[in-house]
Amino acid sequence: MSIGNSPEDERPFPDMSEETHTSVGRALQQARIAAGLTVDAVSSATRVRIAIVHAIEADDFAPCGGDVYARGHIRTLARAVHLDPAPLIARFDAEHGGRPAPTPAAPLFEAERIRPERRGPNWTAAMVAAIVAVVGFVGFTAFKGGDGNDAKSQVAEGATTTPGKTASPTPKKGKPADPTPEASDSAIAAAPQDKVTVQVSAPGGRSWISAKDHNGRMLFDGLLKKGESKTFQDNSKINLILGDAGAIQLYVNGKKIEDNFRPGAVERLTYTKGDPEAG
Repeated sequence: MSIGNSPEDERPFPDMSEETHTSVGRALQQARIAAGLTVDAVSSATRVRIAIVHAIEADDFAPCGGDVYARGHIRTLARAVHLDPAPLIARFDAEHGGRPAPTPAAPLFEAERIRPERRGPNWTAAMVAAIVAVVGFVGFTAFKGGDGNDAKSQVAEGATTTPGKTASPTPKKGKPADPTPEASDSAIAAAPQDKVTVQVSAPGGRSWISAKDHNGRMLFDGLLKKGESKTFQDNSKINLILGDAGAIQLYVNGKKIEDNFRPGAVERLTYTKGDPEAG
């Protein structure tokens, strides 16, 4: 029998005197029961794990990973059960020493972290290097061929030079080497249509992010510092978890995602070849 799957099995808390304030967790639980929702239903609607929902309703905020994320979970759960989150946030701040300073996002997802798999060879970089090598070889061959023709013309001119005058060699200017193309984030504008390409950048702050492909293979799991960016590509789907979505800017298949994520909000997103459209 799963815990919290039947709202009828839960009993409302007894009436409390006016002097006693209902705790944050009890207020959320009472509102959920009054709305006829189970813990599973609230977890599915908010994407907050069942264990964390149970802990918050028991006024245990340790599994949230910090006060910043506890406040975000309280806000999300309050909206799901049709409560105004502002009084609950104010009560939480009063009981926990005021509005907390931002904390790194990584502890929230310690249970979900796995060792990143060894990445395969970067075929794109290998192809670029091969193309550069071919272009350089062709240019070198043409340059050497030009030197031979110049030498022959100099010998012919030397045979008809007027006696007493020394033919001065014609100075030659070497052809400048073609610059090596550099990979750039602007390449996302030409993202292939048969793949999904997602660029994640942190222009205004730092955030922990996790990215997986359609097979669930971990592409990246770590802290994206301010000013850094990562680009992920898959044949069909990219799954993202953003620890602080308000600090993140997304480009999907060459188009900017205009979602206004709140600072400190945790977002789980899925993008496919047909997007931009949050999954």
